[in-house]
Parts: sequence; structure tokens; C-alpha cells
Amino acid sequence: MPNKKITIEQLRPGMYIADLGADWMEHPFVRNQFAVDDEATIRKIAASGIRAVYIDPTKGLDVADAPTEHEVRKEIEAELFRVAAEEAPRKKIPIAEEMGRAQKVQGEANKIIHNIMNDIRLGKQVQVEAVEPVVERLTESILRNSGALLSLCRVKSKDDYTFQHSVSVCALLVAFCRAAGLDHETIHLAGVGGLLHDIGKVKIPDEILNKPGRFTDAEFLLMKNHVVESKKILDVTPGISEISIQVAHEHHERHDGSGYAQGLKGEEISLMGRMAAICDVYDAITSNRVYHTGLAPHEALRKIFEWSKFHFDPVLVQQFVRAIGIYPVGTMVELESGRIGIVLEQSEASLLQPLVKVFYDSRRGQYIPPVPVDLAKPMGQGGADKIVGHATPEKWGIDASRFML
Repeated sequence: MPNKKITIEQLRPGMYIADLGADWMEHPFVRNQFAVDDEATIRKIAASGIRAVYIDPTKGLDVADAPTEHEVRKEIEAELFRVAAEEAPRKKIPIAEEMGRAQKVQGEANKIIHNIMNDIRLGKQVQVEAVEPVVERLTESILRNSGALLSLCRVKSKDDYTFQHSVSVCALLVAFCRAAGLDHETIHLAGVGGLLHDIGKVKIPDEILNKPGRFTDAEFLLMKNHVVESKKILDVTPGISEISIQVAHEHHERHDGSGYAQGLKGEEISLMGRMAAICDVYDAITSNRVYHTGLAPHEALRKIFEWSKFHFDPVLVQQFVRAIGIYPVGTMVELESGRIGIVLEQSEASLLQPLVKVFYDSRRGQYIPPVPVDLAKPMGQGGADKIVGHATPEKWGIDASRFML
């Protein structure tokens, strides 16, 4: 029997939770799957801002008329594809031309945020003038071809996660703001906020910040306090803007008021806080960590789209989908023909028909000569194929990164 989705009001002792339906950093439970033993557990789940969960009827009580996970997924994906089909991406330079510059600016940004956090530990102030030039270069890269930098940002090392996550949120927020049509100055200030959004984590003890497992309740409360510490640091930073502070202080607020640290709701949260919240969660759930394997971009977008009913501004989530695409550059996909490839470019015709470099035949279980396939073109011109789903490198034993360019 498949898993089913139920509301928190339908949850009862004796049920078995198969998925809490929330980002790991947004709830205090040791596991994402467990039996519900008592009403106290249900109250704790509700207090975490979780409004719906998936249950496993084979391991606990059932709700007869609850939709199955497959039914929910099918409905959400249909809506996702509708949103993605509404708008084609803007013209840009080829990714191969931008990749070198994107690698350089990513390295510069990682170094800058690393140095800034070290300075704060030594009691120094944030030097905004050191941040602004790299944010400007990062923005220019996004404007030329956002796929280059965003694809690089998905690769992180566990030792440098905090710094790399800051750079990724910066890049995602810049791309998001650009797609939303915001002016250049606002985009720049948002980027500064994105790069500094987790600056308060320097006040969290390393043994908690780098803990490989779940937090205790006390550790969880301390970890959540990083947004308060971020605001304290930025409030005394010369030259910092209110927009940048909003990004840092409000990126854990939630649309239904269940977030932290202020418990703001709806438009009480600034536009930049609402946008940053989406970028922060998207990067967190697509990243590999010690305690979980990152989701594929398509799966992460589906999760965020599902959570947008309560946690995120639904209109902004739709704009975010259009900003980064259903199949971002670097995504490994399986085609209807059975071929597997990696997305090289978003198509100017449709977000659902990118340029894909195919290199593996799943039906024969073997590599094939790499060849680009423009899914936006008709039969006879390199097209006449379509994406049927995401392909995981682990399933096929493939290193897709070597086929990126």
C-alpha cells in the first residue's frame, strides 16, 4: 500500500510517519520516519510549523480517503510544468563561454565569505566594501548566463558547506531578483544580503554547527538563533542596507507565521525575506550533507511547490520556478528514447525543452558517443525526443560532470 498524505489535524497516535514533509533544518525530530506514539508528539510536530505529513498505512493506522503520494506528486508536477511552460528564458551567451568566468567568481566569493567569518570571530566588523565588488561580478555572470554559476553552486564539500551555501544563496537570489524584474541596485543589495545571510553562524559553537547528526532540543534552539546573531552583526556594519539585513534576518520566516525568529506572517515578511526563504531552502535540500542526500533540482522544486501552500509565498514560488527552470543546467535526465544526458542550456523556446548532451544508452547499459540534442527542434533537426524524468548518477554508476562541456 502506498504512502498517503494527511493534514496534521488527521494525524493520530498509532500512525507511522513516512515523511515529515519539511526541510531538515525546520524541525527538531531525530528522524524523518517514526511511529506516532502519543498526542504530545503530534503537538510537537504542529509546533514545528508542519501542516501535512505522509503516513505509511502498512506500518500504522490508515486514513481511507487520503490521497496517495503518487496522486499528490502527479498533481503537483502537472502544475509545475504548467508554470514552467508559461515563460521562456531570456537570451544569453553560451554556457561554455561563461563557465570559466563563473568558476573564478565563485572561488572569489567563497574566499571573501570565509575571510569575513574569520574576521568576525576575531571581533572585527564586516567590511561591506570587500563584499560589493565580488557580488557585482557574480551578478554580471548571472546576467550573461545564470546556468554556469548556478550549476557550479550545486557542488559542495562538507567541510566548507557554510561558505559555499552562502555563495549559492547569493547566486540564486540574484537570479531570482533578475527574473522578477527588479532594478539593478536592488539586485545588488539582495546579493550582498545573500552572501552574508548566515553570518550569525559564527556565533554558533563549531561542535553544533558541524554536528553530523540531529540536534537536541537545546541545540536546535541555539542553531535557530543564528538569524538573530546575523542581524546584530549587520546592524553595526557601516554601509549595510536594510534590504541586505532583511535577507539575513527573515530568511527563516514562513508565510503562515510558523517560522523564526519573529514569527512574521504573509506580507509582514519583506519581499526580500520571502524570496530569500525560497532560495535558502532550495539550496539546502539540493545539497549533499552528512545526514541526507541532496534532492535533484526537479524533486526540490516539487517539494517547495508543495510546501508553498503554507510556508512560502505561492506567487513567488512560481516566479522562482521560471527563474531557474524545471531542469537547470547540469541536471542529469532520461529521454523517451532511453538515452541519458546532462542539460547544457535552457532553451529560448521552452523551459521543458533544453539542450541536452546525451552520452549513455539506458536500454543497452552502455556509454554512447556524446552528442548534443536540442529538444526544442523537430524531427530531422536533432530533436523529436523528450525528457521523461530525472536520472540519478548513483543508479547508473555514471559520472555526468565530465560531460558538462
